[in-house]
Amino acid sequence: MSYPTTPDALTTDWLSDALGQPVTDFSIERFGEGVGVVGQVVRLHLTGTAAPATIIAKFPSPAPENRAVAATYDMYGREVRFYQSLADSVGVRAPACYFAAHDPATEDFVLLLEDLAGYRLGDQVAGASVEDARRVVDAIARLHGETWEDTERLGLRSHNNPAQRDGMIAGFDLGWPVVLERFGELVPANARSAGTRMGRSTAGLLEEMCRGPVCLSHADVRLDNLFFGDDEVLFVDWQSICSSAPEMDLAYFLTQSLTPAVRRSEDFCARYFEALRAHVPSYDRSEFERRYRVSALYLLNYAVVIAGTLDLGNERGVALAQALIERSMTALDELDAFALLSS
Repeated sequence: MSYPTTPDALTTDWLSDALGQPVTDFSIERFGEGVGVVGQVVRLHLTGTAAPATIIAKFPSPAPENRAVAATYDMYGREVRFYQSLADSVGVRAPACYFAAHDPATEDFVLLLEDLAGYRLGDQVAGASVEDARRVVDAIARLHGETWEDTERLGLRSHNNPAQRDGMIAGFDLGWPVVLERFGELVPANARSAGTRMGRSTAGLLEEMCRGPVCLSHADVRLDNLFFGDDEVLFVDWQSICSSAPEMDLAYFLTQSLTPAVRRSEDFCARYFEALRAHVPSYDRSEFERRYRVSALYLLNYAVVIAGTLDLGNERGVALAQALIERSMTALDELDAFALLSS
């Protein structure tokens, strides 16, 4: 079945075929700032006897540089495959998927997903509240516990792969001077010198993270990808799903989606570890603490690539980049994680 690759290419005939329900008319609602960095996301209002009233449609990014990043990491393909075969078996809820298709030759794709308008979307620029942070930490632990050492059966490739390694090294080297120029006042002195060594250390950090034990990693657990209901947290944007250390998701969320004040308000690492131990009683605390520190340092690559190489597009994108750099630098300084670069 052929499929549209932009919102403007949608038709009632194609939507009817994709949904398996007649659609007689539709309108496109385009979101405001900050929605869809490496993809284009719109809400569709549908008219039809049995079709959903609204759905979410995702397409490739119209920005060539952002689409290139997605292609480097197979982000579109990974998300489509997740919805096609894994979404119902990972221990946390994702939106229902009505249609998913991807062409690896062109990197065109389309997803039709459940509209989560009735849920509250997180805001990474604002940061998580203490209560929301607790709920997300518990959900991450459940995701990891349900998929512990099961990544081969799930068909996941390791986060430690040549494309990821080389892309992070190149992205950091390209983005670091831009970060220093745009957000230099947020970078402490010890991080400035560490930045010149980060690219050379990335391969070793990746190897240590992915040596095992590993589980399914969402690999993009940040507030802009989380929806909150009365009694559940829903994860969206499964574009980075992989096999990796459990600490990777936790470190990304705690060091880049929480303000320093919220992160310091309680021991979220201890909360996660106890929740994970309900699934994996044998996991060693010292191993957990070591890999958390390694993961947090590695994930500085994410902040630098986003802040220094992507088309941020608008004021909120700039504010997001600033938040990522400030929070990650503060957290890494408190963990003394930059010392790992010399070891």
